[in-house]
Amino acid sequence: MGSKLVMWNLLSSLLLLFLWISSVTASVSYDSKAIIVNGQRRILISGSIHYPRSSPEMWPDLIQKAKDGGLDVIQTYVFWNGHEPLPGKYYFEDRYDLVKFIKLVKDAGLYVHLRIGPYVCAEWNFGGFPVWLKYVPGINFRTDNRPFKVAMRRFTKKIVDMMKAERLFESQGGPIILSQIENEYGPVEYEIGAPGRAYTDWAAKMAVGLDTGVPWVMCKQDDAPDPIINSCNGFYCDYFSPNKAYKPKMWTEAWTGWFTEFGGAVPYRPAEDLAFSVARFIQKGGSFVNYYMYHGGTNFGRTAGGPFIATSYDYDAPLDEYGLLRQPKWGHLKDLHRAIKLCEPALVSADPTVMSLGNYQEAHVFRTKTGACAAFLANYNSKSFAKVSFGSMHYNLPPWSISILPDCRNTVYNTARVGAQSAQMKMTLVNKGFSWQSYNEETASYEDKSFTVVGLLEQINTTRDNSDYLWYSTDVKIDADEGFLRNGQSPVLTVLSAGHALHVFINGQLSAGTAYGSLDNPKITFSNRVNLRAGVNKISLLSIAVGLPNVGPHFETWNAGILGPVSLNGLNEGKRDLTWQKWSYKVGLEGEALSLHSLTGSSSVEWVEGSLIAQKQPLTWYKTTFNAPAGNEPLALDMGSMGKGQVWINGQSIGRYWPAYKASGSCNNCNYAGYFDEKKCLSNCGDASQRWYHVPRSWLNPTGNLLVVFEEWGGNPDWISLVKREIGSVCADIYEYQPTLMNWQMKAYGKVSKPLRPKAHLWCAPGQKISSIKFASFGTPMGGCGSFREGSCHAHKSYDIFEKKCIGQQSCSVTVEPEVFGGDPCPNIMKKLSVEAICS
Repeated sequence: MGSKLVMWNLLSSLLLLFLWISSVTASVSYDSKAIIVNGQRRILISGSIHYPRSSPEMWPDLIQKAKDGGLDVIQTYVFWNGHEPLPGKYYFEDRYDLVKFIKLVKDAGLYVHLRIGPYVCAEWNFGGFPVWLKYVPGINFRTDNRPFKVAMRRFTKKIVDMMKAERLFESQGGPIILSQIENEYGPVEYEIGAPGRAYTDWAAKMAVGLDTGVPWVMCKQDDAPDPIINSCNGFYCDYFSPNKAYKPKMWTEAWTGWFTEFGGAVPYRPAEDLAFSVARFIQKGGSFVNYYMYHGGTNFGRTAGGPFIATSYDYDAPLDEYGLLRQPKWGHLKDLHRAIKLCEPALVSADPTVMSLGNYQEAHVFRTKTGACAAFLANYNSKSFAKVSFGSMHYNLPPWSISILPDCRNTVYNTARVGAQSAQMKMTLVNKGFSWQSYNEETASYEDKSFTVVGLLEQINTTRDNSDYLWYSTDVKIDADEGFLRNGQSPVLTVLSAGHALHVFINGQLSAGTAYGSLDNPKITFSNRVNLRAGVNKISLLSIAVGLPNVGPHFETWNAGILGPVSLNGLNEGKRDLTWQKWSYKVGLEGEALSLHSLTGSSSVEWVEGSLIAQKQPLTWYKTTFNAPAGNEPLALDMGSMGKGQVWINGQSIGRYWPAYKASGSCNNCNYAGYFDEKKCLSNCGDASQRWYHVPRSWLNPTGNLLVVFEEWGGNPDWISLVKREIGSVCADIYEYQPTLMNWQMKAYGKVSKPLRPKAHLWCAPGQKISSIKFASFGTPMGGCGSFREGSCHAHKSYDIFEKKCIGQQSCSVTVEPEVFGGDPCPNIMKKLSVEAICS
């Protein structure tokens, strides 16, 4: 027994040594077909999840849902300004705990693509650069500039060394299989010429010299120097080819939707078109696809860039801002990934043969020497169905769709036929009627002024982005004999500002008005009549930044704040230029200096309550306390009754809110078919661009949570409420004979010989049950989830089976065949089932 034990221990030790040697000699390389991990070519499906845009407590669930959705890789940027807020002062804790995030990805069995940048764009404040970097002597961002290159190399090396120390590169047995240097630099290089090309070459050599043992990528960089792989970003990338024949075809950003801006409608991208774009890329030999974003999350605090990027970075991603499945997008893509993986042996071994099947139809066929075969049948016509002949069979292709045949015979998936359920989400009230206290911020006064100079100063140079707010104050003397004092024609104050928003106070009153720009045009001109009195009048201009720019050539040089001219028109003298008067400046708000948003700071002033609370007053701080609601559903604040400002919970910033900025745009019905862009499919027109603001549950204590709101304009806090996000109803919209993976597998294993009918699957969230059937119709129903209606053909027993099988259940499934619904309501017509069930 003892000798056996010794032998067993020896074998165990040798096995561990072998595994250790295997892990440290693990390798990542590439060829023209794919990324090669440990000697194996892989079709890799990736998704962007940015660690600071969610709480660490959300990370395991987000990563698991990504894995369940068929992802192999998690892609993230590294956010320099989050990690080095001051020169040489590093921060890698809480939401910025990069190592923890990557280790969680590894624990889930997924790979990582680490986009070190360190420029990230990403609608993130200042594109990820720390603002202090702008003030390094002699610096010029993202060009052949020594101070910039020194700073960039130092931070890049800091991140690489940290990853190496934790053994996180695949070459060390870790999950990081790819890294990216720079980001979408090609258009900038084209604009600035030779210094840009020199910078690209330097960045490539610098990155490769850090010896990570994994390939480096440059996206939107056609001239990426060898051995760096150049990759594509966009809504479609099937047209893309790498700059060398021996590099794989990679799509680092397949845009799942688009960002929301304050004042803009909310974009969304139909799941059918997104799936079509990915299948189109794979059929052209693509081997790496990353969804940007897979989970968008939240721009907490003042991290949103733009300017004017909203606090929500939902991006219409497969996982919504709160981390819940966005259906049908998540499920439809999961089905796509399963279909692609069935084709993987052929995809990574053969070049596609292209066959014309019609004017707008073609087949891409991958056939290996060992007999594996996979085919993609495409219909590029966005208006009409196509019946095509391929092999010895006929196939019906919906408009703007691709069918995937992993055996070159049987269809397992079509991009326009959604088998996954849809879900209508709802915000349910959990806490309303907070007991508020208020504190009024005064306009900046000379007693607390920071400094006075002649003329107007640029805002960011003055605030260093330590606050969104900068006060510009000056005195205007009005003589008693001014004509407007008698005729009532008040003079006009004109203020020209580089952005982004402006409140004009005359003698402490906001009655003068407000002006603000937009993402496309941040500059503003305020021109309004103002009430001045005889004697000295105080003009106080509160200039507000709404995020720093994150994209554009040398965006670090772009201005904000009041640069003038500032003038008064309508005086006896005509026009008086105030630009070169003495102006007093104060950075930030009094409440910010007192930290009124924090647990300790909020007790430093006298708050009023009850009937004395300020209602619809500008520059007002509000606070209340509340207990955490039961359950685990995601939470949000409904800020629809407020104007513009910021909100904190237990001292942590939820972000900027601005429900008073209503969404402009054209929100018409949106057809999935045809080329997509960010203006094609919009929602929320005429409503707030963002009404609800995510509150991570991990930020809450069981009792006594401090909620602080700073309102700039004047809103009504009595209507602020805490809501939970949950499924309201679930839908299925399934055609008879729609292809499904399960049916193909049963045929492939010889269990059935004839085509099987698909099933409609419905499931509510854990803790919910199906309480009623809102709609059911087998026949030719019309509309979408939430707005189904009967067509000219309807099986009258459509409801019966669902009420029998689904009511009171968390989930149920029903086969889509005429017999289930009382017989065929309209023979020889293609029918479908549409059903909506209420979850309670």
